[in-house]
Amino acid sequence: MTQVHCTRAQIAVLQVLRQQPEPLSAQALYKLVKKHQRIGLATVYRALDALKRMGKVQHRVTLTGEMLYNAVEQDHHYMTCLDCGQSFPLNMCPLKNLESSLQHSSSFTIYYHTLEFFGLCEPCSAQGG
Repeated sequence: MTQVHCTRAQIAVLQVLRQQPEPLSAQALYKLVKKHQRIGLATVYRALDALKRMGKVQHRVTLTGEMLYNAVEQDHHYMTCLDCGQSFPLNMCPLKNLESSLQHSSSFTIYYHTLEFFGLCEPCSAQGG
């Protein structure tokens, strides 16, 4: 695989994402990055797109259609309530062995995977969903 060099904007975006405990929207990320570097919102979007193609950033889409981004260093899996839209992180990854098996048995390079369960959280279930 060829070595890909990151731009200054990509490095700044990735550094900020690595410091975040939760995934961020591009707009929230932009506000954090611009505290340290002159950067435009369009540049943040381009950097995120390039970093996704490099396998350094992943995203998930919320029930409202908002994209949230995080660095790929660790898996992020969720249970999301279809009523209130709140997401609850899972503290385990049931797909790790499958990913490893697929990575070794195919010519496909896997950067990351996502897993999300949808249903009703306890408070919403108690209200009758």
